[in-house]
Amino acid sequence: MSTPAAPLLLAAGDATTEHRPLIIGLFAAFVIATLAITVWAGRQTRSTADFYAGGGQFTGFQNGLAISGDYMSAASFLGISGAIALFGYDGFLYSIGFLVAWLVALLLVAEPLRNSGRFTMGDVLAYRMRQRPVRTAAGTSTIVVSIFYLLAQMAGAGVLVSLLLGIKSDGGKIAIVALVGVLMIVYVTIGGMKGTTWVQMVKAVLLIVGTLLITFLILLKFDFNLSSLLGAAADNSGAGAAFLEPGLKYGVSATSKLDFLSLGIALVLGTAGLPHILIRFYTVPTAKAARKSVNWAIGIIGAFYLMTIVLGFGAAALLSSKTIRESNPSGNTAAPLTALEVGGGAGSTGGAILLAVISAVAFATILAVVAGLTLASSSSFAHDIYANVIKRGKATEKQEMRAARLATVLVGVVSIGLGALARDLNVAGLVALAFAVAASANLPTILYSLFWKRFTTQGALWSIYGGLVSSVVLVLFSPVVSGGKNSMFKGVDFHWFPLENPGLVSIPLGFLLGWLGSLLSKEEPDRGKYAELEVKSLTGVGTAAAVEH
Repeated sequence: MSTPAAPLLLAAGDATTEHRPLIIGLFAAFVIATLAITVWAGRQTRSTADFYAGGGQFTGFQNGLAISGDYMSAASFLGISGAIALFGYDGFLYSIGFLVAWLVALLLVAEPLRNSGRFTMGDVLAYRMRQRPVRTAAGTSTIVVSIFYLLAQMAGAGVLVSLLLGIKSDGGKIAIVALVGVLMIVYVTIGGMKGTTWVQMVKAVLLIVGTLLITFLILLKFDFNLSSLLGAAADNSGAGAAFLEPGLKYGVSATSKLDFLSLGIALVLGTAGLPHILIRFYTVPTAKAARKSVNWAIGIIGAFYLMTIVLGFGAAALLSSKTIRESNPSGNTAAPLTALEVGGGAGSTGGAILLAVISAVAFATILAVVAGLTLASSSSFAHDIYANVIKRGKATEKQEMRAARLATVLVGVVSIGLGALARDLNVAGLVALAFAVAASANLPTILYSLFWKRFTTQGALWSIYGGLVSSVVLVLFSPVVSGGKNSMFKGVDFHWFPLENPGLVSIPLGFLLGWLGSLLSKEEPDRGKYAELEVKSLTGVGTAAAVEH
């Protein structure tokens, strides 16, 4: 085993200059291949149904694979591996939360949402509420949640390509974030949902194969003895036995314990409110296929998260925490550095090839997820806000698709700017913030709309805006933005909320406001529409015309 040293941090720099053409060539091959898929799919995108939902033509297995590709983001591959490498047991809690969250999505949301809507979350909410205010709120929430999630992917892209090309300067990292944003815009504007889905399927297969390869090579170094791996990780971490026990990150103080509780709630409840996951249920022809999609996704994602144990603890065993932190303060490059190490170390051909392959897979992960997120936000703007609020349902398909493509560009520009600021934050932590916002604003409204007959338009607005504003405000005044060790803004401190994740406060508040707003509303709930929605959500009858009332 080669010794982790400075050259390891510049894997594509001076130590591997001779292999740089190989690294860049392998890396570029995937980008070219996915662009080709996007162009091919774009030629088959002729209507809004194709652009938003791929024409509803994907099978349960295909959609499950695409959901896996959408869900196993930079947070999963880069962020969780880094969190485990630096904090051991506490880092693995991310994997548990992300996986358990799928049970909520499967049992409460997947089938009824597929039966009740057409393209977006706003379709479901508007069925029994006043369309314009509810669609405006749903569209706003979708865009904000998507941008929070995009921050994580942009941050991951910046550190990943910087490592690959040996870029140290802030300007170079910002340029990389901008490049990802441009590619994201191209994917969505050309390919729509069909192109995005095929890219996500290819990416899911590559990610599983790449992770399986690194897992195999790590276990090979420890004679396939997991106990030896964990022991080496504990010894090399500098924390000893505490590395394998709860509390290294979330047990230091009462505040950190509350932060852990907040994180857990956000992770478990957030998936069922994520817009880019929710719109995937509309890409299949039936509710049965939607349910099958989630079953496939749970199996694939579960296998992946089991392998993150080996990735994270393998990084801790083979690399020093100092080496990991010097490459990226939040540990986001632990997985690529481990790939370099098990491939033969810095300067070796095997290390260079494995680094390039794993980095290309990780970059593919980022591109696929940002495409899905951008599609969710642009679809919601075009379908909910532009077509149904601004144009009052009178927009043509051509106008709606033009609005979606314009929204894609705007979301891309905003994401590039914010992603440049967030480049040093742990991507798993950033995604947890998106989960908290989704669980605060979207989930209460979806559940109340599907299962509570007394829910009203006022309750929906209070729930969405209350959960959205409270979660975003708490994040802005948390240690994530200022006053923390790796805050977004350095050298200033204006935080007053002590927790890094707002879920503990904002999620219950979202549910409370939805309930209170409905009780205090002067509007009488439309029980007839609720009865229709209840039948639709259970049977799928009349789905195609669900929003044409």
